[in-house]
Amino acid sequence: MRTSLSILTLVFTPILATACGGDDINSLTIYSGRDEELIGPLLEQFTEQTGIEIEVAYDGSTETALKLAEEGDKSPADIFFSQAPGPLGFLDNQDRFAVLPRELLDQVAPEFRDADGKWIGVSGRLRVLAYNPEVVDPAELPASVLDLVKPEYAGRVGVAPTNASFQDFISFMRAELGDDVTRQFLDGLAANGARTYSGNSAIVEAIDRGEIDFGLVNHYYVYQLGAQNPDLSVANHFFPGSDVGSLVMVSGVAVLDTADDQELAQQFVEFLLSAGAQQYLADATYELPLAGGIAPPADLPSGGATADFERLGESFSTTQQLIEEAGLTI
Repeated sequence: MRTSLSILTLVFTPILATACGGDDINSLTIYSGRDEELIGPLLEQFTEQTGIEIEVAYDGSTETALKLAEEGDKSPADIFFSQAPGPLGFLDNQDRFAVLPRELLDQVAPEFRDADGKWIGVSGRLRVLAYNPEVVDPAELPASVLDLVKPEYAGRVGVAPTNASFQDFISFMRAELGDDVTRQFLDGLAANGARTYSGNSAIVEAIDRGEIDFGLVNHYYVYQLGAQNPDLSVANHFFPGSDVGSLVMVSGVAVLDTADDQELAQQFVEFLLSAGAQQYLADATYELPLAGGIAPPADLPSGGATADFERLGESFSTTQQLIEEAGLTI
């Protein structure tokens, strides 16, 4: 049985803090696109181990990236911890990140980090189609995410158009299939009466209460909400690894080039890649660990589509526009 976030005991290999020197304050400012409920305990453990105090600003990954772009060199942030790769790529294209040391980069496979070493993946999430198994016949499960625009799915599907992971999924579709096919998909969802929600949790909850039958989400939301509610009537449908709907989304971290202490910030990155932190992500948040030699949760498929994350960053703002033009808004 999975262990809930509220009672999980975290055990990590100690990481020694490096003092800033002199009278400098031993602290970091993190802009987080990840939810406090998910990663708050991880940040607390980092401070307990290292003595490094953390100030955190939580918001959506898209909103956080835009805020960092607006603040420019005057941003107080030392670190950007993003739920999705697109916002990281967006800021990387603006040369906002410092290059990470090779010993950190080598801990993660090349397909899950920036080619120039500016950001690194921490954990992975699979895009899935959540559904209600009490309502949906297995024969109704689509072979491809593109099938969701067909008449049999009219009024039955939920999406989160402002969510960074959904936007990255659409950017990936653009890169793989082109803008014409992507527009047809988005327009088809809207014409098919797709319901829109604020995020993945809201979609899973809507499926459970019978408001919709299907929803495009990241895999771990079903597990998290299922741990809180054993009666949750929602399951994951995994698309084949060759389908654009099976994208492995990367949650990643970067050190801002304006960080007051680069080495101090790199300690936080080192912590996130440690075996203890990676085991926490696998056990408590049900994500795919990317470092530390930690095995993924046993019931997750080993495959999935991977993306050129730099291309996702290049289409960051225009993807939002495509989604809005299709009429998929909250």
